Amino acid sequence: MEWIQEIGLFALCAHSIGVLTAINAIMKTRTSQGAIAWALTLFMFPYVAVPAYWIFGRNRFHGYVEARRSENRGVEHINSTLRGAAGEFIVTDDLPYQLKTFQNLAEFPFSRKNSIRLLINGQATFDAIFAAIESAEKYVLVQFYIMRHDELGDALQRRLIERAKAGVHVYVLYDEIGSYGLSRKYIQDLRDAGVEIVPFHTTKGRGNRFQLNFRNHRKIVVVDGQTAFVGGHNVGDEYMGRSKSFGKWRDTHVVLRGPAVQAVQRSFMEDWNWATHDLPQVEWSPEPADDDQQVLVLPTGPADEYERCTLFFVQSINMAEKRVWIASPYFVPDPPVIAALQLAAIRGCDVRIMLPERPDHILVYLSAFSFIAEAAPKGVRFFRYEPGFLHQKVVLIDDHFGAVGTANLDNRSFHLNFEIMIAAADEKFAADVAAMLEDDFEHCREAHADELAQQSYLFRLTVALSRLMAPIQ
Repeated sequence: MEWIQEIGLFALCAHSIGVLTAINAIMKTRTSQGAIAWALTLFMFPYVAVPAYWIFGRNRFHGYVEARRSENRGVEHINSTLRGAAGEFIVTDDLPYQLKTFQNLAEFPFSRKNSIRLLINGQATFDAIFAAIESAEKYVLVQFYIMRHDELGDALQRRLIERAKAGVHVYVLYDEIGSYGLSRKYIQDLRDAGVEIVPFHTTKGRGNRFQLNFRNHRKIVVVDGQTAFVGGHNVGDEYMGRSKSFGKWRDTHVVLRGPAVQAVQRSFMEDWNWATHDLPQVEWSPEPADDDQQVLVLPTGPADEYERCTLFFVQSINMAEKRVWIASPYFVPDPPVIAALQLAAIRGCDVRIMLPERPDHILVYLSAFSFIAEAAPKGVRFFRYEPGFLHQKVVLIDDHFGAVGTANLDNRSFHLNFEIMIAAADEKFAADVAAMLEDDFEHCREAHADELAQQSYLFRLTVALSRLMAPIQ
């Protein structure tokens, strides 16, 4: 009979913990729907739901903001340094009121005297990155979500080792969850050559220990404080189109020169400071570019005071007068983003969302069917890219605003990932983005709202269940 009492005591403890955790979920979960779902699950099935909640249930990253103010004022000190060095390039007037909203979202405002250029697909991207690294004289900052020990990873490693041995300071930051397969030998070979390489440590800090749902999804390379690269590519052979599973890989990066480079560098330094409690010596005096493009750098993440990534997309869509074109591998948007897309279509904008035809994450892929069925009847058009896997993250608004970066049109980028977007209020850049996307649309088929209704009952049920899991995808 003792074993019955032990089971009863265990069940009592489990349900008590479930109730306490449910209270926590009600107090802290972002939406009422999510709070109700977690509370009911925690109360009824605490054995599974309690560990699941502490791994997947929260969207606030603890300790990161405090780290900004530590270590001799940390990154907070950089803000004043950066504004002083780049003050003459900051755009303080002549901005439409719609763009001033982005100024308030970002840590550093729009700057002029920048050059921003598209890098389409892996070959162009890594040819440019490798050439810049090979020319480095002072330092190289490298940050990727995924780093693999494969052909592309080896090519990057060789160049970083060569630069480090030549006396260039090399700093490498990777996400330990995204790069879980990165070999110890790969890391040790870099360290032996003098490269400082560390994981971001998403589970570090009070309250983050079991939160495996956070990711640092940024992809950044900065060379000598004069050239920066940001976009969708990670370090892996699939990004060069060498994967048998995905074939052609469609992705986009940008290369930046000018004062905006320092703002990208600031984002890296903030992440590096979190991971190491250290701030490397870097160049904060910007070198103006020959072009005069107005560029904004917007890092976002789960440590933000408010949800800047969501607000970036909502504001971008809301300011459109003629068109909204967005390319993203995932479409699991929040209600405000869905509403903004629908309103843009209703007021007569050409609203197009480009998604991949083939999936890499099945739950996210299935969830998208439900959101397409919700948005398409209001005039939002959806296109499926067919030649291979579409991974680019691109926004085009009218003829004057374009953005490229790491943020997807999904819940994870909105609330759980550290992301970075590069936005340009520039007609030339917008025209380049438009030409690129027009070519991509030529390789798409248009998806319609009734595609879900034409599927089997089992498929539609699976889609509905996948949508329920959208908050943790």
